[in-house]
This record gives sequence, C-alpha cells and structure tokens, in this order.
Amino acid sequence: MSATRPRISTAKLAKMAIMTAIAVVFSFIPNFPIIPVVSFIRYEYSDLPILISLFAFGTPWGLAVAVISIFINFLIGGAESGLYGMIMHITAICAYVVAAGLIYRSNKNRRGAIIGMLVGVVAMTAVMIPANLIITPLFMKVPVQMVKDLLIPGIIPVNLIKGLITAVLTFVLYKRVSGFLHK
Repeated sequence: MSATRPRISTAKLAKMAIMTAIAVVFSFIPNFPIIPVVSFIRYEYSDLPILISLFAFGTPWGLAVAVISIFINFLIGGAESGLYGMIMHITAICAYVVAAGLIYRSNKNRRGAIIGMLVGVVAMTAVMIPANLIITPLFMKVPVQMVKDLLIPGIIPVNLIKGLITAVLTFVLYKRVSGFLHK
C-alpha cells in the first residue's frame, strides 16, 4: 500500500458492507407514491442507510453504498422500474449525497448535517428536472412536453417531499446507530 493512500480498515469495510446490505433489504420494503399524478416516483427507504453512511464515513462511502446497493437491487430484480429506475435513483441520491457531503465536510455538527441535508434536497430536486426531461422520454417513450407538464404539479414537489422525509428520518435515526458505526 502506498504512503499517499489511506488504509481502509477491515472493520470499516465490514460496516460499509452491512450498510449496503441494509440498503438492499430496505429496497424491498413496500414503497409508496407521494403524489398520485406521478405515482411512478416512489419513496425509497433504501436512501436512509445511504445518508447514514455519508454522515458516518464521508461522501465517497455514501456514494459507494448508494451505487452498489442500487445496482445489487437492480441485479436481483428488486427494482420495479428496471434500468430506468436504477439510473434515476442513482442520479437522485448521488446528487443528494454529494451536496449534503460537501456542506457536512466543513461543518461536522448537527447544524451542518441539517443544512447539508436541506441543500441535498434542493440539489436532488434540481438535478432531477433535467434528468426527467432527458431520461424519462427515452425510457418511457413519452413526449418531452408530457414530462414538462408534470414538473410543477408532480416531479418537483415529489422530489422535495421525498428528500425532506429522508432528511427527517436520517436525523432521527443517525444518533441511534452512530455508536455502532463509530466503534
């Protein structure tokens, strides 16, 4: 191992594997549509262990748990919406994790976590606008105008609500599991 590369402990890798497994298991919890007009966008419980990993171990680890768990879920057939759902979920949660992680990295306290998650919600929502305008018409074979017509009444509010639910649940759960993660 080179002198410039930090060592990754076996314990840390094991904890990340556990968080990834939890995210995969959480992806099988029946999810629910938040706004009926865009019922294809559903709440993702698997985002909770992803954000907890972000706050416990840092942005790269949160991204790793996100991509690996979503990909595993896709491979084992857990994603109802297939490749389209996998791409959209990775796009959304990675935007959230990167934005929240950038804020939290320089303010590692409760206030930094809250601000980070709020910025993450906004970033995820903003990223999902062009993602839906580009990716949704390709996979769902619908006109771009149809997606544009769903932005205000559905896509934007559902992403804001999803992100806020995840932020609140992460805030409530993090202290309960952080002891295990930091041992």
